[in-house]
Amino acid sequence: MNEKTRRPALAKAGRPSPTLEDLATAAGVSRSTASRAINGGLKVSPEAQAAVDAAIVALGYTPNRAARSLVTRRTASVALVIPEPDARVMMDPYFAAVITGVNEALRDTDMQLVLLMSRTGDDSARTIRYLRGGHVDGAIVVSHHRADAWVESLGDTGLPTVFIGRPWDTGSGIPFVDLDNREGGRLAAQHLARLGRTKLGTVAGPGDMTAAVDRLEGWLQGLREAGLQPGPVVHGDFTTPGGAEAARNLFAQAPELDGVFAASDLMALGVVDAVRGAGRRVPDDVSVVGFDNHAILASGGIGLTTVTHPVVDMAEAAGQLLLRAIEDPGQQMDPLIYPPELVVRGSTVG
Repeated sequence: MNEKTRRPALAKAGRPSPTLEDLATAAGVSRSTASRAINGGLKVSPEAQAAVDAAIVALGYTPNRAARSLVTRRTASVALVIPEPDARVMMDPYFAAVITGVNEALRDTDMQLVLLMSRTGDDSARTIRYLRGGHVDGAIVVSHHRADAWVESLGDTGLPTVFIGRPWDTGSGIPFVDLDNREGGRLAAQHLARLGRTKLGTVAGPGDMTAAVDRLEGWLQGLREAGLQPGPVVHGDFTTPGGAEAARNLFAQAPELDGVFAASDLMALGVVDAVRGAGRRVPDDVSVVGFDNHAILASGGIGLTTVTHPVVDMAEAAGQLLLRAIEDPGQQMDPLIYPPELVVRGSTVG
């Protein structure tokens, strides 16, 4: 075959790939609608999305992600920042629920989730440098501590950011999703008071976290409303070993306690172990209330009475807020606060 006869075949085989304009024409939508549809379906009607999806299949259209990133300055990824040690993130069901919820928010988009775990000092500085470097389109911060200074650092970057849990500085304008933790602590106090428990103490969470502070304040408010004197307070670290150690300190101060509120379910497991280690029974001698509703059982198969913390729903809502902030950085978003509920199980009622 000579060169002249071969050229038409090469031209046919080397036919250019369909463009975004070709896709929009085939779908019967505008170029901007087609672009939004292939970038995650933000602000696209179901009918237009279906038309674009069908056109993609019919034309064999493949988005040029590198070119799109240069034009839009988007990375199609968001960061989930967890300023906690790796071991705690892997062991605490709270963080698994957060990841599940954020992933659910991103499910129908083109966004990928980048997990960043860091502690204070060099790790957090490195994380901030990464976030400032244009590697992600937005960030969700969860389980933050007072010393982390994430609000100030991320506020300076202009990066769309959402917090899960109330930040210490609420005047920054950064949106957040939270539980009414104060009301949750109050519900725990009311429940134990209704059971006739009068000698009450609490294993509170870390004092540098807003959730722990709010739960403790609600607990104390509930005791005042019930006409009960506040008992001893010992702070734990939201882990089971930390809860057990805090409970032993609690009973060393007040051996007569007949009710304990632990500010997390994991700490409540440690409280139950400490009660049994002292030769007492749950709930006969000591009633125990946790917080989170992770549906985990204490030793001996006892179900924990606990305060609900709809983490998956909250994390999904945070992801949706972040997508809105990325799409429209200038819009103001009010905090989203979820109500708690008390779930009664065997650790308070035999």
